[in-house]
Amino acid sequence: MNFGFNIEVATVDTIVTNIQLLGACWLVSNIFRYYLPQKERYWYVVFFSLGLSGLITLDSKGILISALSKETDYLLFLSKSWGVRFGVSFLLIGCMSILSILWYTLEEEQQNQQRKTDAERLAKEAELYKLRQQLQPHFLFNSLNSISALAGSQPEQARTMIQQLSDFLRGTLKKEEQQTIKLDEEMQYLQLYLDIEKVRFGYRLTTVIEKEDACNDMKLPPMLLQPIVENAIKFGLYDTLEPVAIRITARAIGNYLQITVQNPYDHETSLPKQGTGFGLNSIKRRLYLLFARNDLLETKSENNLFTTIVKIPQTK
Repeated sequence: MNFGFNIEVATVDTIVTNIQLLGACWLVSNIFRYYLPQKERYWYVVFFSLGLSGLITLDSKGILISALSKETDYLLFLSKSWGVRFGVSFLLIGCMSILSILWYTLEEEQQNQQRKTDAERLAKEAELYKLRQQLQPHFLFNSLNSISALAGSQPEQARTMIQQLSDFLRGTLKKEEQQTIKLDEEMQYLQLYLDIEKVRFGYRLTTVIEKEDACNDMKLPPMLLQPIVENAIKFGLYDTLEPVAIRITARAIGNYLQITVQNPYDHETSLPKQGTGFGLNSIKRRLYLLFARNDLLETKSENNLFTTIVKIPQTK
């Protein structure tokens, strides 16, 4: 629609007006890209849009008057239409301002959420690493003390234990970066630990391991079983000179890998109910960090038998 003006006049009006509005919208988008007003100051946007619309209207009016000064009919039309032009400019600039604020606010929130997620993940990984590292010194000190005791009287056993300890620690280092491993691999690692402990305790320690074939490919966090078995040995052997059997059972139950560790104890000299010290507490904490659940570790004692049950959800 050219309102009766020739095509040249209508084209000049269209080009000047639209370029001005396009430049204003580009300016608005870039301003709110780098500066987002706080929620309580959104009313600034209204005044900003009004002011920018006024500047655009005056500027385009000046350019059109200069470019079409000989078109008296058009100049009369222009003087009567400035209010409509201002209203259209305000509507477009206001909509662009709102869209820009919404877009960049959403983008900023997504970035903040990503940073928060990354920070939580790093904190969780750091805590998991700290928990794994804190488990090793106690076992290492006990093993070194045993090696020291064997070095004089039984040097062959001492050398064997040193080799087993070396293999155990090497396996620990290899598993530091792994999130989960297969049960079969974890059992091999656990067997290294048990071999070391059998050198320490000799005939007093025997183990019975029962494992369903369906469990071999099921996964669990690395180095999860060693603290549990260490806890069983602690409360099963430390207060007795009699032979003690530690029973370890692995079963596939639904979508869970369930591992049960049982050890006998003397209720008069051992307090297994208080035996959920750092070792088992660290396991419970690791399971919570990994699966966000507090019900995956259970301990109970009855008939002089202390039982630890851990359930590992299997993710596809």
